[in-house]
Formats: sequence, C-alpha cells, structure tokens
Amino acid sequence: MHPCKWNAYSRGPVVTIGIHGLKRRAGFSDNVSDAIFVGRNLIAGADARVDMNLTDSPKIARGSSPVEWTRRWLISMAPVMGWTLVGVLMAFGNSVCAQDGSVTLSDQLMVGEVAGALDTGLADSDRESVAAELADLQRQIDELWSQRFVDESAMQQPEDAIQPVAIAAPAQATTDKPKYPTVRLSGLLQTDAAWFSQDAANRDLVGDVQDGADFRRTRLSAVGKAWDNVGFCIDMDFGFGGRPSFADVRLDVEDVIGRCDLRVGFFRQPIGMDVMTSAREMTFLERGLPATFLPFRQTGVMLSGAREDELAAWALSAYRFPSDFYGGNVGDNGGYALATRATAVVLSQDDGRGLVHIGGAYSLIDPANDVLQYRSTPEVFIGETGGGVPVGVPNNLPPFVDTGLIATEHTQLFGAELAMVCGSLYAQSEAIYSVVDQTDGPTLFLPGAYVHAGYFLTGETRVYNGKGGVFGRVIPKQSVGKDGGIGAWEIAARCSYIDLSDENITGGRMSNFTAGLNWYLNPRTKFQLNYIHANVWREGESEAGIFATRAQIDF
Repeated sequence: MHPCKWNAYSRGPVVTIGIHGLKRRAGFSDNVSDAIFVGRNLIAGADARVDMNLTDSPKIARGSSPVEWTRRWLISMAPVMGWTLVGVLMAFGNSVCAQDGSVTLSDQLMVGEVAGALDTGLADSDRESVAAELADLQRQIDELWSQRFVDESAMQQPEDAIQPVAIAAPAQATTDKPKYPTVRLSGLLQTDAAWFSQDAANRDLVGDVQDGADFRRTRLSAVGKAWDNVGFCIDMDFGFGGRPSFADVRLDVEDVIGRCDLRVGFFRQPIGMDVMTSAREMTFLERGLPATFLPFRQTGVMLSGAREDELAAWALSAYRFPSDFYGGNVGDNGGYALATRATAVVLSQDDGRGLVHIGGAYSLIDPANDVLQYRSTPEVFIGETGGGVPVGVPNNLPPFVDTGLIATEHTQLFGAELAMVCGSLYAQSEAIYSVVDQTDGPTLFLPGAYVHAGYFLTGETRVYNGKGGVFGRVIPKQSVGKDGGIGAWEIAARCSYIDLSDENITGGRMSNFTAGLNWYLNPRTKFQLNYIHANVWREGESEAGIFATRAQIDF
C-alpha cells in the first residue's frame, strides 16, 4: 500500500492502492497479482489507482433522502474497505491463510470484526448489503490464493508428472560378466587292500609279495577358469610316487581355431581308450596290461576337437619324454615325441543305449638319452615307503615282467580300439603294438591287448563321452540314501595280455584274467571287488592270485 498523498483537486489526503504494492506485500507471482488487479476492476469498476477524498463527502443527488444518501455512501466506500481488507490480509498473510490457501475460522472472525467496526450506525439492510459485498470479495480472494498454490505445485512437479506419457520400459540388458578367476575344489580318494597267493616259481621269480593296504590315489585339485575361454587344473596326488606328485597340471584354451581347443601342461597323452578313461570311472581297479606301452602323463601341448554332435573326435599332441613325477625332463639327445588319436561312433541308436565305437592312435617317441624300459605288475599296486619292512621283503609290488634298459633311437606305438553298448551290456577292447628300433640291435615288435565286458544287474547303461572318445560316469537309477534305492550293481570280466620278449630282449610274457563286482552307491561313491589271476612266462612259468578291494569317493 502506498503512503497517503495530497490531491491537488481536494483539500484532504488521498489513499492510493497500487497493484505493485500488493505484489510486494503479499509475495504474489505476476499472474496472481494481475488476477487481483482484474478482480478489483470487476468489483469496483475503477482504474489501477483508486483516489478518494477522505474529507469531502460524495455528492448527493437532489431530492435524495437521508437513508438513500447513507446507502449510496456505504456502497461507494465498499471498494475502499474491501481493498483495505486486502492490504490487511497481505500484511498478515502468514497468519491469515492456511498452508493449502484456504481461509481459516480465525480469519473469518477477523473479517467479521472489521465489518462490525464499519457498520456502526447503519441500518440492517445496509449492513446486509455491505456484508454481501465483503463475502463476495472474500470468495474471490480465496480463489486467487487457491490458484496460486496450484500454480506453485505445478511448477514443482516434473514435466512428465503434469503430462504423463506412457513409455514402454526397455528390457534391461544383462551387462554383468562373470568374475574371473573362478575356482572349484575337486578331489579323489581310493583306498585299496590286497591279499596275494603265489606258487613257488612265482615266489622265486619276484619274491614273497606281502599282503597290505594302501591309498592308491589321494588327490586334491583346484579346477576353474582364468577367463571365459581359459580353464586350468592343478591336481596333486599324495598317494602316488613323489608323495605328493603331479597328476594333471595344465591350462586349457577353448576355441583357439574354430572348435579346436588347446592344452598346455602335464597331462595324459592321447593314445589308448583305456588310458584316456578317468581313474574315477574305471571298471576295474587298474588299467589293462597294454597300458605299459603308453606314455601316459607327459609335459607337452595338445590341440583337440570334436564334431558338434560329438560323434567323432581327434587330438594331436607334442610332448617331452620321459617326464618325471613333477613334469620335468632334461636331455638334449632326443626327448621329443608326438601322439595322435581319432575316434568315431559308427552306430548310435536309442539315445546311446546302443552304439559302436572305433578308434585308432599313433605315437612317435625319441626318448631322452636314447634309453627305454617297459615293465608291469599284474594290474594292482600295493606298497609301503616307511622303514618297517623287514630286510629282503619287497616293500612294493615288484614288476612281474621287465625288459630292462633298451638302447633305442626311437619307438613307434600303434593302437586300435573297438567298443560297443547294448542296453545294460557293454564291451571294450584294444590292441597296442610297440615297435622299438634298437641302437645296436634288431627292431623289436612288442604286442599287447585286452578285452573286457560289463553288465549292470540293476538296468543302468554305461554312458559314452563322445568328446573324449571314452566311457563316462555310471549314474545309478536309484542311489542309496533318501532315494530309497540299492544303487547300481555291475559284474565285469577282463582278459589282458602283454609280451615283452622279442629277439635279444627277454622281458617275459604275462596274461591276466580279472573278475569284478562293483557297487555304485551313488554317482560319486563306489565299492569294488577284483580277483586277478596272473600267468607269467619268464624264466619258466609261474602263477599268482590276487584278491583286491577298493573304496572310492570323488567330488
């Protein structure tokens, strides 16, 4: 509200109410102030400035009665009183208006008090007219306050809240990648016990073999991935020579060339179906006699691949030979070798319950320092490395056939495989030939072969692993435990043969017949019982019988 000023055309002060004063006193936005300005013109029909002579009375038409004069005077003063009320409200806006823009009960009482103060001496009809004018003015003020708060709320809301637009949320893309490296703990425990019986000739040949018990394999492995296409395995064996010694210590790179994988480290070389079968999944306690010829684990590099349907697979490896328990090999006179193997399923039906497998393998070996030796036990291992064995008594099961050291430039290995599955019956066989080129002697031809078969009394089928070209893990139909089953029961038999005598080498010949009974409590636990009858032709003929058991668990 502006201060009073003197009107040049009157003798008294003039009260001026301006729109800008209202804005400053009430804190209105421009839109609200303009709305008040429009409302004032509609009510009073006046300009932005209302000038009233407070000393001179309004002019009265001639012939007007005192009552009519009083009524017209009050009507002419109503806008002034109304805008005076607006100024009061603006000055005390925080107490007059509620937070939601409405006028509270106390505000209404204050308006009533002002009206009461102004209507002294007025007739009832005049008071009602003035009250109506004030009520209408109060209503318009309330509407303006409400509109102000609506405008302020709209300004505080985000644009899409005022005009909501339905937008389909895009599917959240999975960008999280696995964290590398990943590591999984793996292990294998095989506890063996064996009892021996020998005839006199065999006792004279190899000594008095002792009964005993041993941990054939006690392995702890860390298996995982260093990246999405790079895997690793660090497998330590605490039961084999070296205690501990290396089992598989390698890294694998997937899909280096198309679907081909690369392997580097200390691992089983790709020759022989029996050797390439994991020790966790063997039908008998030990592999057949022809495994004597094979390089087994050596330090090298291998490239392998398989068809997408895994009905055919192949592998090619280059390695150092021979490697010790820790993968080491030294010598600049030879020490290099290569191996290759290819397998195929030529008949497959009924989801693997019927199939025929064939395979072939080859290896060329130039042994370090040009020395080679073959020797073998009768498909069982029992020994002790402590100091409690009496003098003259073997602390390990001695080899029954042995070539001794052979001087050779290089050796070649040839292998052929045949296997089949027919429901619960399966069979597997191999033939291995070692061709040894002696340095100062004739070429040696040393053969070996085996055939074995198994049958599941409880109806399981031996699973075939096409990528590895081997038989895999036995899965009981109902495991012992909560499944309420009896596990899987299997009977098996094997005949194997090896000949380490030819030309000037008299290492001997041996044949084994093995009968086995296997009880698979679950896919990870099994008990095995083997009876092995060994016939040996070396410095005469001799025989030995071995009764052996194994308890195995892996994870």
